[in-house]
Amino acid sequence: MTGYGLATADYANAKYSVEIKSLNSKFLELNLKYPKAFSDKELILRNICSKDIERGKVSLSITIERTNGEVTGATINTALLGHYYQQLVAVNNELGADSSNLLQTALTFPDVISYKEESVSEDEWNQLYQIFTEALANFNQFREDEGAVLKADLELRIKNILSYFKSVEELEPKRITAIRDKFNQFLEDAVGKVNIDQNRFEQELIYYIDKIDITEEKTRLKSHCDYFLQTLASKEANGKKMGFISQEIGREINTMGAKANDAQMQQFVVGMKEELEKIKEQLLNVL
Repeated sequence: MTGYGLATADYANAKYSVEIKSLNSKFLELNLKYPKAFSDKELILRNICSKDIERGKVSLSITIERTNGEVTGATINTALLGHYYQQLVAVNNELGADSSNLLQTALTFPDVISYKEESVSEDEWNQLYQIFTEALANFNQFREDEGAVLKADLELRIKNILSYFKSVEELEPKRITAIRDKFNQFLEDAVGKVNIDQNRFEQELIYYIDKIDITEEKTRLKSHCDYFLQTLASKEANGKKMGFISQEIGREINTMGAKANDAQMQQFVVGMKEELEKIKEQLLNVL
């Protein structure tokens, strides 16, 4: 499910920013980017995100911009570098070797370059944690707003399926009559009306109509649609569950189409399939 949350604050001559973004994914894929000083807090951040976000390809980015011009980074020991360099020059002159990379070589020697170990105070972490919490709340609110739109769309698709279903119910009695008249006319044209064994004809007709009867499919389809709407109204995360229900809806629609033997009913079945495909696409965005 997509989502976005951003929170910023100024603290101790620095601007702190926490940004959370997510794209659709069946599972939780969490990618964290933060200053090295907060490395020991990664597990805390991951646990909170895993609990609150549950699913999605999530990117969490923490940035700190110093506003007082303070620069942290590597420090070069110039005295030691000069000592190494002079020694390299002396050896180079003695051997008559290439002297083009002596300075670069000297920079790689031990203790020439040192890195300041970054650390954060408890107050600084508490401030960042508050910003992170705010960004996470904004992220979840974004998802809730999107979820409300998705819920309305899914309800509409199910109602459209039920509307096609109602049309199928209204058409079914006419379909049976049309099939009976069609078979009867075919036999009259083929063998003549007086040569038709009515008892045998009725037996064969009943057998055929039983094969294309969709009473069970209608009952199950209506039940699945009602269950889908009931699950959709639940406060729990039921995206996967609704995915399974939509598969059951699809099975009943397909069976109904296979038994239709009527052009108009097939059109209603195609309409139901189109709505179901839209439901399946949207369910990829539901937790």
